[in-house]
Amino acid sequence: QVQLVESGGGSVQAGGSLRLSCAFSGDTFSDYAMGWFRQAPGKERKFVAAISPGGNSPYYTDSVKTRFIISRDNAKNTVYLEMTNLKVEDTAVYYCAADDPRITGGYEFWGQGTQVAVSS
Repeated sequence: QVQLVESGGGSVQAGGSLRLSCAFSGDTFSDYAMGWFRQAPGKERKFVAAISPGGNSPYYTDSVKTRFIISRDNAKNTVYLEMTNLKVEDTAVYYCAADDPRITGGYEFWGQGTQVAVSS
C-alpha cells in the first residue's frame, strides 16, 4: 500500500520561503505522477502543482507559477515543493498526492498534510 508523508511546513512571514517534502513508500515511486494540493481554512482543496513520473513537464496553477517549483528525486522516493515569495493567501494545509497511471480516476493516494502559515 502506498504511503505518503509530508514534512517541511511551518510559519513564515510574507516574502519568505519554505520547502515541502513528501516521502513515498509502498510501491515503485518512478511509476507515479505526483501532485501537491492545498486546502485553506473553510475552502475546498485545490490543485497546486504536478510532475510526471520521469520528472519532466511540471505544471502549476497560475497563482504559483512564478514562485513555486515542484521537483522529484526518484532515487530518494521523494517529491518536493519549493515555495518562494510566499503570500498570506498561500496559507493552507498542503497535501501530497500520488497518481498511478495504470488506474483511471485521478490521484489515488494522499498524505496527511502539512500546515503552511504565512503572516503579513
